[in-house]
Amino acid sequence: MGAAPALPDLPPYWAEAKAELMRRDRIMNKLIPQFGDMHLRGHPDPFTTLARSIVGQQVTVKAAEAAWGKLRELCPKMLPAQVIKAGAEELAACGLSKRKTEYILDLADHFKAKRVHADLWSQMDDESVIAELVRIRGITRWTAEMFLIFNLLRPNVLPLDDAGLIQGISQNYFSGEPVSRSDAREVAANWEPWRTVATWYLWRSLDPVSG
Repeated sequence: MGAAPALPDLPPYWAEAKAELMRRDRIMNKLIPQFGDMHLRGHPDPFTTLARSIVGQQVTVKAAEAAWGKLRELCPKMLPAQVIKAGAEELAACGLSKRKTEYILDLADHFKAKRVHADLWSQMDDESVIAELVRIRGITRWTAEMFLIFNLLRPNVLPLDDAGLIQGISQNYFSGEPVSRSDAREVAANWEPWRTVATWYLWRSLDPVSG
């Protein structure tokens, strides 16, 4: 992989955030250099990003990847109309639960009927985007926060419901001891306004290869 400036999909704040986090936080100072030029890679399509997050809810990464791979084979373009056309039975055959199948069909319906303002999200603040997204069935605050991170590339998201973040804080800051949400908030206070970036490096500390 080349030097960071040669990577066109590098979030614009990434280099500054890395430098700041390394200066302020001794754990980040050790962790960040281990991953060289690796960085958060965005998923540009809003519908695909949300569908992928629904597939990933409450299952292992391996199970989510397997189901997502089958879903992409079924709906190669991942267009809302294509998903609706596939129907519940075909979606369930990809390894999705009945509930997740309903959620993805509902999501597709919201996009197809333009009941979400996807074209305005880039101008809206984080909490306003979350408020709109959680009105869709199956979209939790965690799903909305993943969307802020991976689609809108927002720099300061702290997904406290994310098991990987909590595990990463436990392993890197508390020698593997259990971590409460207030512990996580306290550690993350030092990361402002780059909590997304710190979260991403903690994810990498658990799983070095994912995007």
